[in-house]
Amino acid sequence: MPSRPRSRIPGMSFAEKLIEFLATGFFISLIPERLTGFRKFTGAGFMGTALAFLMLPLLPAGYTAYGVFLAIFIIFSVKVADRASRIYGTHDDPRIVIDEIAGYWIAAAFMERTIFSLTTAFIFFRILDTLKPWPIKKLEQNLAGGFGIVFDDALAGLEANLLTRLLMFFWIGKF
Repeated sequence: MPSRPRSRIPGMSFAEKLIEFLATGFFISLIPERLTGFRKFTGAGFMGTALAFLMLPLLPAGYTAYGVFLAIFIIFSVKVADRASRIYGTHDDPRIVIDEIAGYWIAAAFMERTIFSLTTAFIFFRILDTLKPWPIKKLEQNLAGGFGIVFDDALAGLEANLLTRLLMFFWIGKF
C-alpha cells in the first residue's frame, strides 16, 4: 500500500501556503496524488489544464484586455513557480500546475471561444506538453527556475494555438 503523499510541508509560513495554493491551481493538482499515492505521472498536469479550460470564460474577452492579462499572468506564474519549486525542493515538481494554466490560456488566446477551438487547443496543448518535442524540451532543460517551468508550457501553448488555427483553417475555412 502506498504511503500517504507529503503534499503539504509542515511548518510552512502563510506566504508559502499561499504560493502552494496558487502553484497547485487552488490545490487541484494534489487530488491525483492523493488518489494514486504517486508523485510522478499522476495526471496533475491534466487537472491543471482542465482547470484553465473551466476558468477561461472568466477571463477578458477583448484581444487587448486578454493580451495584457496574459502577459501579467505569465510574469506572475514565473514568480509563483519559482517560489514553489524552492519550497518543494525540486525543479518543475508535478504539483506545480500554474504553468499548465498559463500554457493553455496561450493555446486558446485570440481565437473564437467555440467548443471546437477550445477543445482542439486543449488536446494539442496536452499532447505537446506531455511529449515535449523539440524545441520545447530544449527550452525546459536550458532555462532555470520559474522561467524553465513556465516557458516550456508557454511554447507548447503557442504551438498548440498555431496547430489549432491551422486545423480550423483546413476544417472550417477560418483562421
